[in-house]
Amino acid sequence: MLLTERRKQFLQKLIDLYQKTNVPVHYETLAKALGVSKWTAYDMLKELEKLGYLTRDYTLNPGETGRSQIVFLPTAKATSLFEQERSEAINLEEWHKTKEKILEFLNSLKNCSLSAAVRKVLEEIPKAQIRVAFCAYIIGLFLVYLRKLGGKTEVLIKNLVQNAPTNEMRMTMFVGTVLGSIIQTMNHEIGVEVTELVGRYLKSIADLSHFEKEMLSDFLHEALA
Repeated sequence: MLLTERRKQFLQKLIDLYQKTNVPVHYETLAKALGVSKWTAYDMLKELEKLGYLTRDYTLNPGETGRSQIVFLPTAKATSLFEQERSEAINLEEWHKTKEKILEFLNSLKNCSLSAAVRKVLEEIPKAQIRVAFCAYIIGLFLVYLRKLGGKTEVLIKNLVQNAPTNEMRMTMFVGTVLGSIIQTMNHEIGVEVTELVGRYLKSIADLSHFEKEMLSDFLHEALA
């Protein structure tokens, strides 16, 4: 069984949907996105599963206690297939504009109270159109917390991050270390929201291409400067 252009189209759309939400995709959601019947989508996803590009999971059906529904998520084989294409498709000029916009936004928060700054960042995160921008906003959120920690703690965390051996470790250590330093001081509502975002962030970091990780690492370096 070959990965035909039609199968590739279905796979690409599922990956796009999955990357936007980091939530496994139901075949009806994919069907609506592609304008096909739910049965066509389901049959295609089963074929892609047999080829090793998808894995299935089960989630509770909203509003129907005890009823589960089949959802699909891409495997490493699927994401690696499109990684090179994604890297080449990234518009560097647009990314630089996005990066500067986020850095300016973060600088504008320096005189805000911690609660106001955090809330403003949380309001901006859903507006991120690409995964790298989402990750940059999460880094910005923890930069806000780091500034409020200040003193020796801020210096130690910056040194720790700068000495990390890889881009991925640098970005995960930054968020993880700051989160560990401030988690006891968060109110419950914000704490739950932030920890859920961190889960999405870690999954996104793992799925980024090498090129995307380099771009995001450069953003972190500039943000910490």
